[in-house]
Amino acid sequence: MTPDFDKVDRIIRETAQDVIMPRFRKLGEKDIREKSPRNLVTIADLESETILSQRLSGLAPGSTIVGEEGVEENPGMLDALKDAGPVWIIDPLDGTNNFVNGKPCFAVIISYCRGGETLAGWIFDPVANVMVQARKGEGAWAGERRLKFAPPPPLDAMTGRGGKALKKRITLGRKNEKRPERLIRYGCVGREYQDLCLGWLHFACYQGHLKPWDHGAGVLIHSEAGGHSAINAEGTPYSPSLSIKKTTLLLAPDKASWKNLFGLTRGEKA
Repeated sequence: MTPDFDKVDRIIRETAQDVIMPRFRKLGEKDIREKSPRNLVTIADLESETILSQRLSGLAPGSTIVGEEGVEENPGMLDALKDAGPVWIIDPLDGTNNFVNGKPCFAVIISYCRGGETLAGWIFDPVANVMVQARKGEGAWAGERRLKFAPPPPLDAMTGRGGKALKKRITLGRKNEKRPERLIRYGCVGREYQDLCLGWLHFACYQGHLKPWDHGAGVLIHSEAGGHSAINAEGTPYSPSLSIKKTTLLLAPDKASWKNLFGLTRGEKA
């Protein structure tokens, strides 16, 4: 049993409209602070997390909140992801650096989990007014359109999410094989997941300390659209209960392309 889908959708949209968008390109110096080098937080992050926490918790009595900004103050909040009870995972403003710099590439990401399993997820782009969402076992949706991956193109025709280190590994491996030539990064994981699930990106590779508010919703939506993802060669699925674990998460349109991409992303020789 998951909370009312339409009510969650409405809460996310209203919070973005009332708190986030009025501050876009209108932040003052006192509205921004640095949590750590190159890691910013704004008044929009803090206020939207407070409102989302209050309103979403009311939809699921007894639920716990794990919000990005709350965890910054109290890392012990992550322990709730391993409990059996319902948990809301909130990224109130993904892509904060873009938001601060006036770039229209940011998102709100919400996951609903139990026992470390994501049961529902929502990713909202308030600039384009686009929501992608999924409920476990019921498909992925963008509005009234059900999302379903088309057969993947050849590797050398794929566009993927990745940085310079990944491109170097791909270049070093398998000299005689086709490989993706175009790798991009948005500076906003939520928008990357949206484009991945909408088919504008074919694959994504995330490496480092994976944060549950970045990946919980996106992995579910991608899976419900027919995609395949895993964190290792054995096919172990991603789970928010990993908390902030240093690992690699690879997402691809299907299992066959995942296997081909996995070897390339590790720089394996033929």
